[in-house]
Amino acid sequence: MSLWYGSVRKEAIVAQRRKHTGPFKARVAVEAIAGHKTVNEISAEYGVHASQIHQWKKQALEHLPEVLDDHRHRRQDTHEAVASRLYQQIGQLTMEVAYLKKSSGFTRRGASNDDRTRRGSLEYARPM
Repeated sequence: MSLWYGSVRKEAIVAQRRKHTGPFKARVAVEAIAGHKTVNEISAEYGVHASQIHQWKKQALEHLPEVLDDHRHRRQDTHEAVASRLYQQIGQLTMEVAYLKKSSGFTRRGASNDDRTRRGSLEYARPM
């Protein structure tokens, strides 16, 4: 890219934006957290601006508790959510079965509650 300034032609330097990988950022952040070197020394060694190192260090310190968490509470919450959803589904299916039995005319007849549960006899209800 060339630019004209007065009567002199100058070449403009256009820097490509560098994309750093996660492991590289982690390595730089760990060195900054350790404190064995100054930020300026780390910046010179890795070729990264000091403000970028401070930003990566801050992000690492913010997310470190989440990484080292044992996840027991999260698993318990998801377990409770799954159990709640399953109980809701059981209730819905029970209601559907009762409705289908009622609408189809399929009922238990001719025995007391105790006898029905022991024998498990089912008959079609005859219209009267």
